[in-house]
Amino acid sequence: MRLPKKELLAGACLAAAAAVLAAGIVLGTRLTAAPSPAPTPALTAAPTPEPTPEPQPTVETLRFSACGDDLIHDGLYQQAARRAAEAGNPDGRQYDFAYAYEPMRDVLAGFDVNWLNQETLVNSAYEPSGYPQFSTPTDITDALYDAGWRVFSLSNNHSYDKYADGIESSLAHWATMPDDVVTMGFYNVDTLDDYAYQTVNGITIGYLSYTEYTNGIPVPAGAAHRVILLEERDLIARQMADMRPNCDVLVVSCHWGEEGSHAVTDFQRETAQFLVDNGADLIIGTHPHVTQTAEWLTAADGHTAFVTYSLGNFISAQASPDNMIGTMLDITFEKTTQPDGTVSLALREPRLWPVITQYEGGYSNIRVYPYADYTDELGAAHGNFALSRAYIEEVLTASVDLQFLALE
Repeated sequence: MRLPKKELLAGACLAAAAAVLAAGIVLGTRLTAAPSPAPTPALTAAPTPEPTPEPQPTVETLRFSACGDDLIHDGLYQQAARRAAEAGNPDGRQYDFAYAYEPMRDVLAGFDVNWLNQETLVNSAYEPSGYPQFSTPTDITDALYDAGWRVFSLSNNHSYDKYADGIESSLAHWATMPDDVVTMGFYNVDTLDDYAYQTVNGITIGYLSYTEYTNGIPVPAGAAHRVILLEERDLIARQMADMRPNCDVLVVSCHWGEEGSHAVTDFQRETAQFLVDNGADLIIGTHPHVTQTAEWLTAADGHTAFVTYSLGNFISAQASPDNMIGTMLDITFEKTTQPDGTVSLALREPRLWPVITQYEGGYSNIRVYPYADYTDELGAAHGNFALSRAYIEEVLTASVDLQFLALE
């Protein structure tokens, strides 16, 4: 039976709707499957916190050197005058001492602090002179500073060689040096509290300087400053008590002993123990112009200190082979600060390195060498005598404790 047209259209619409439903499309929107629920994250344990580091001590170190007698005889300042003149006296300088110290420059560069016993009075009040009453031109300090020294001990048996004017002129000159220069040894006659300190690498060093002799010359009339003799025990004890709380290391230089003798005197040993008992950490001995031994000492309170009884000459124009042989102290200061602020100080690895003064005939070309650079050829050309390495080592091994002697 043929259906009417209207019914045919209705059937077609129903069939189309069924097709649409079958295709999953309704009103232009694509039907998708319902999303799967998000997985529940697995439960994990909370991370263990890192433990708080334990506070650690702070360790600071300072490598320190000390050289013996810088003994400026006529030959040295005359040589310096000739060299300055040959160079045309640059910057108006009348004396050029650099040549004498140049071989030591690289050695000194390896230290944080370099100390020197300036044996002769540096001043401009008097003309240059040698033995027995020395006066050294002020140009020398330019050479010493340029080579690397910053600390100078001034108290010795020649401190009064040019009397009150020499002392004051010397102090006035040292006051013109750069701020990092430290001197000690001349003390105000009224207060006697001219204390010297230096801080390097976080370590503060206090310096004192005393002498056993002044060659029979009393405190010059009218002097505003003077040296302190090692026999003035009460004064020295007071000074050390004043300084000790203000420094980590207390260094005391002593000009003492018998000239030309490798033997340590009873006075040196007894005085060294007194100084250690009163707080010295390091004692630097000068004056004999030859080498003497070194040792550890224990103070009454139990702390240990190191003493070098004589470093010998650093440079000179003396006439004996043994006067040509000196030593340079090499020692490390180690400061440990605990987290609670407690501070301790240790002295490490003291060594004595030989240094040799060389000159040729007529006291010409005077200079000082580290022993490592000294040869038998140089020794054979030495003025007045031959100076072999074998002889040098014989002198050193007989006069210096082998545990401190560094020949290589």
